[in-house]
Amino acid sequence: MDYEKLISPGAAQMRPSGIRKFFDIAAERKDCITLGVGEPDFKTPWSIREAGIKSLERGRTFYTSNSGLLELREEIAKYLNRRFNLHYSPKTEMLVTVGGSEAIDACIRALVSPGDEVLIPEPSFVCYHPITTLVGGTPVPIPLKNENAFRLTAEELKAAITPRTKLLIFPFPCNPTGAVMRQQHLEEIAEVLRGTNITVLSDEIYAELTYGNTPHVSIASLPGMAERTVVVNGFSKSHAMTGWRLGYACGPAPLIAAMTKIHQAAIMCAPTTSQYAAIVAMRDCDDEVVAMRDEYNMRRRFMMKRFEEMQLPCFEPEGAFYVFPDIRGCGLSSEDFCTTLLNESNVAVVPGNAFGDSGEGFVRISYAYSLQHLAEATKRIEQFLKKRRNA
Repeated sequence: MDYEKLISPGAAQMRPSGIRKFFDIAAERKDCITLGVGEPDFKTPWSIREAGIKSLERGRTFYTSNSGLLELREEIAKYLNRRFNLHYSPKTEMLVTVGGSEAIDACIRALVSPGDEVLIPEPSFVCYHPITTLVGGTPVPIPLKNENAFRLTAEELKAAITPRTKLLIFPFPCNPTGAVMRQQHLEEIAEVLRGTNITVLSDEIYAELTYGNTPHVSIASLPGMAERTVVVNGFSKSHAMTGWRLGYACGPAPLIAAMTKIHQAAIMCAPTTSQYAAIVAMRDCDDEVVAMRDEYNMRRRFMMKRFEEMQLPCFEPEGAFYVFPDIRGCGLSSEDFCTTLLNESNVAVVPGNAFGDSGEGFVRISYAYSLQHLAEATKRIEQFLKKRRNA
């Protein structure tokens, strides 16, 4: 069998995840400290787990509506209104998905045709590029700059737009950089987009993990932007529900209807038990979300203090739970830095170029781990850097 000819060009061109590469290596090493995976170390709040258990005990093990339980969609609508001033019809403008990842996939599939250009600010999450190539679209990276705090500027966006531009991926708060777009930055981006036929996929999975006195603002809440924006969110990061595999997409009814058809054919519906649990997450768990965010913020400050002590440059992230230090002064590429750190110090972090070429010279470090875990890891990193500088 000639498998190279059998595999579709779109699938063949998909690049594998650079995150999982180092995670898989680290998993096989004894006493390895991993700071590579973006997964909360908190257990899902008990009230959410209890709701899932009760749904099983009551025999609620059947398919739900393709769009998800209406009660859940109603609670999501209330939550988005309460937290982010977003207004969506639970019946026509919302789809419950298998994690935020499925929502991203369905949105790109619904919008992008072969030859369409998809603007992807990078460094950013690893899935946008391969899904775009899978459907025959053309990924157009927009390199974000450290000196701009890894924010997308209006000038950068304008320069990337062509007559073939169909979709802008808008991944803020950003994985891997922790960059955040505040309202004044969003207004500048919105001004470029108004009057065009460009749609926005706003990945807001880290919306609740925004630090400082100013809460997250969705670009969809700005005048003229809801009609061209699909907001993707979920429960994995904010509610420590990664394994429950539940997310959602909200947007204009015609776009959500197209995404729902894809979801109907490929998935049927999101996990029933997870949906019943998520009703409680949306309705009753704002305080738990704030408590987890406060803990992440403490860890964020700890990491920045340790980087300052070891003289490792790093802009201060304002969202998510990652830091993105600049390792160019070490004389190693991102890949070599991570490989050498793993081999010599038994600490696993992710090379910045796993998130796009503009991430070269940086590494992603997750602080979704205990302070004890972070303290030992940063101690090893500091020793590693001293050894490199004294070599």
